Amino acid sequence: MHPISILGPGAEDLAGTLAERLAGRVAVVRREEHAGDPDGSEASGPVDGTPAGDTTLALAPDGSWTGRGSVDGFDALLDDLAPDHDYLVAVGYDRLRVATVLLGPDADPDGTPGDVIASGDRPEDVDVDDLLAALDRAEPWITRELLVERVERSADAERSGAIATFTGRVRARDAPDDDRTTHLAFEKYAGVARERMDAIAAELTDREGVFEVAFHHRTGVIEAGEDIVFVVVLAGHRAEAFRAVEDGIDRLKDEVPIFKKETTESEEFWLHQRP
Repeated sequence: MHPISILGPGAEDLAGTLAERLAGRVAVVRREEHAGDPDGSEASGPVDGTPAGDTTLALAPDGSWTGRGSVDGFDALLDDLAPDHDYLVAVGYDRLRVATVLLGPDADPDGTPGDVIASGDRPEDVDVDDLLAALDRAEPWITRELLVERVERSADAERSGAIATFTGRVRARDAPDDDRTTHLAFEKYAGVARERMDAIAAELTDREGVFEVAFHHRTGVIEAGEDIVFVVVLAGHRAEAFRAVEDGIDRLKDEVPIFKKETTESEEFWLHQRP
């Protein structure tokens, strides 16, 4: 899923125009300043005779639905929507590693955590064709669950009895008295890195009993506690799955040109330049 955040006056108008132009399944998320209904009223009890619940949905015969629920922040919403959508257009939210459009004469790219790909005083100042092209070049929001769904669609899924995964995360510290790592920053030779990961995946799937292997390594700034890299393997049995996952992450770290800069509470350094 490719997420994009639009900030500033006129963001709703540009979001509507963009959503109409995007091809595929599109989710639109708007910031509400008040809990409850979009008009700001509270909605903690039954509505129109519907019992109250943590998540309430009304499903029509044609498959359309309306509902109300809660998630644990914008990140959780991105993770939840990623497997079922090609794009997400967010109005009023911004985040590290999310493509961002800034609107308004006082917009400040330096004060925006997202990757600014377009700006303008007004929505009509933004070239939508250029914006679409820039969004498709931006790194997608990939989750472990999305990769699991991809391998489950394998033509060999009926022969599989195991799915094994590995998730690498940003470790805050190795020992209790270490300086805390606040974040890591990853850079990669985009085309070369993807080609090498695809080659490793192909070599692993040549093994007996291994049907599908999927890799994804996030780039940009990733904060302590966040996920960095995923390896997912679909195999006939758990032994083949576990071996392929372990070999996959080891080879990714050894062979794929991805460079890591670590920032702690006291210093900043590139790992490959560390003595």
